[in-house]
Amino acid sequence: MTSALKRSLRIALSIAALVALAVAVRWMTLADAQDKRPARTAAAPVVVTTAAVQTRDVPIYRSGVGSVMPLASVVVKTRIDGELVRVAFVEGQDVKAGQLLAQLDDRPIAAQLAQAQAQEARDRAQLANARVDLKRYSDELAEDAATRQQVDTQQAMVSQLEAAVQNDAAQVQYQKVQLAYTRILAPISGRTGARLVDPGNIVHAADTNGLVVINQIDPVAVVFTLPDEAVQEVIRAQRASHAPLAVTALSRDGAQQLAQGELTLLNNQVDPTTGTVQLKARFGNSGYALWPGQFVNVRLQLGQHGDALTVPQAAVQRSQQGTYVYVVDSHNHAQMRNVRVAQEQDGISVIASGLAAGERVVTNGHYKLQPDALVAEAATDRRAPVASGARP
Repeated sequence: MTSALKRSLRIALSIAALVALAVAVRWMTLADAQDKRPARTAAAPVVVTTAAVQTRDVPIYRSGVGSVMPLASVVVKTRIDGELVRVAFVEGQDVKAGQLLAQLDDRPIAAQLAQAQAQEARDRAQLANARVDLKRYSDELAEDAATRQQVDTQQAMVSQLEAAVQNDAAQVQYQKVQLAYTRILAPISGRTGARLVDPGNIVHAADTNGLVVINQIDPVAVVFTLPDEAVQEVIRAQRASHAPLAVTALSRDGAQQLAQGELTLLNNQVDPTTGTVQLKARFGNSGYALWPGQFVNVRLQLGQHGDALTVPQAAVQRSQQGTYVYVVDSHNHAQMRNVRVAQEQDGISVIASGLAAGERVVTNGHYKLQPDALVAEAATDRRAPVASGARP
């Protein structure tokens, strides 16, 4: 064997040894990596928030938007002409019915009253004298000392003076009434508005503006509308109830209850232009939570669902097939279940069918769920919040 051939053979053997060594190292590396690879873990549970299906009595409401109105509103006017000499109220003051509001100059009418009383006194004196004469003539007629004509004439005089006295009494009463009109009294209890006339002005009974406007705001009224299809519901509720239907007034954002009242009017016709019916409710308003002209949300309670199955409104999901919830079974697996919702209000859904009391439904975390997914309840932070400025 030549030296060249031996050299080629040694080179080939060296290459083969190197290849074998590389294969062995690669195999050992893969085996070691395989040994160090962690075992495949099961899928982690989906963290969700759940709530139990509860049984409760749920009120049935009809909601609308209303405006606050005075229960009564009066423009106070003078009934006679005269000079306004005194204003006895303060603008924005609460007044009682019969309270003095203003005083007119009463001297001209007091003088007319005195004149009428004097006329009455004079005619009464003449009447008394005429009656004495009539008696004397009647006695003389019995003795043939007077004629029948004299008696009849005197009788006519007595009747005439009696009529005059009656007219005088009427004039006195009329002047007393006119004198009373110089004192302008509050016709209703309520709150006064801005003063419309200042003292010193001459006021007239024909003036259109009046002296002041009084609005009765305790109690107060709220006028609101509902769709025409609600008319029969309201009528049925009124017939079924032994008391006026309850009405709640809420703030415009619905977050605050302002007052609780009762329905006083279901209007006798539907407005054909809007397709709505007007209703009115009466509210106690001692704290003035309701103010005339204010817009409020109104809830009219028509009844209640007794022992209704309820879930938080967030638990109910919607799809093209309808409404459904995720129910968590005893093995903490979420199952999709179709439900029928009877009513939704105040964050609560009333379930007509599909659930049973005590079952757990998912209220948060739906977007991660699939049917039969394993779930875990989200941990709640039970730590009490630290007050501002307090040391932790």
